[in-house]
Amino acid sequence: MPASAVDLQREKPFEDEVLALVQQNGAESWSPQEILTWGIKNFHPRITLSASFGAAEGMVLLDMMHRIEPESRVFVLDTGRLPQAVYDLIDRVRGRYGKAVEVVMPEAERVEAMVREHGMNLFYESLERRQLCCQVRKVEPLRRHLKDFDAYVTGLRRDQNVTRSDTPKLQLDANHGGLVKLNPIADWSHEDVWSYVRDHNVPVNRLHREGYPSVGCAPCTRAVQPGDDPRSGRWWWENAETRECGLHVDEEDQGSGI
Repeated sequence: MPASAVDLQREKPFEDEVLALVQQNGAESWSPQEILTWGIKNFHPRITLSASFGAAEGMVLLDMMHRIEPESRVFVLDTGRLPQAVYDLIDRVRGRYGKAVEVVMPEAERVEAMVREHGMNLFYESLERRQLCCQVRKVEPLRRHLKDFDAYVTGLRRDQNVTRSDTPKLQLDANHGGLVKLNPIADWSHEDVWSYVRDHNVPVNRLHREGYPSVGCAPCTRAVQPGDDPRSGRWWWENAETRECGLHVDEEDQGSGI
């Protein structure tokens, strides 16, 4: 996206050097800590971590950010269908880091209308209805929350799914007004993530020990067998190419059903 297009969408245009670094993929050789330090230096307190509390990646980044800036911010999307283990981890993080986790919820009226029309378990009926549920419970709340920020951090990794194989470490997120999106561990492996967890005693979701490498909404997540694709327990009834909730997919690629 050209700098002028981004500037037109933002009340606070980014500095030229910030835009140049993002647009030229200038941080591809940087370590996660270098990227986070750059992000916090340029954007704090208007930068936040998007953490599901259901994946070790988010907890690793939370720990890294806290070491750089103890007042760094983090939020979680509470869809209303999360397992208890997610809420337990949120409280553990509050106690461990003294951090006020910002809990973002969907609009009750939208959820009520969707369930009234399509039922409680609409996500099993078709791809379009599953995407609608994700749109109401996750995508719209994310868009609303990010209006107050200039940048946000995610735990996306290129080897998580075929839909994430081209994830850059820095990008401009056109879906959210052109804010800067940092993916510091995009080039990390699954082993890299868990090595950091062990080395730094990072708190993670207890369901990982029960065969859940990735924990999302309870009806849409199941345990997987050792050696299986870690993402195969998410929306397992769909093709691998569609197993995204829409948070990290361009709007034009999401289809007309959401």
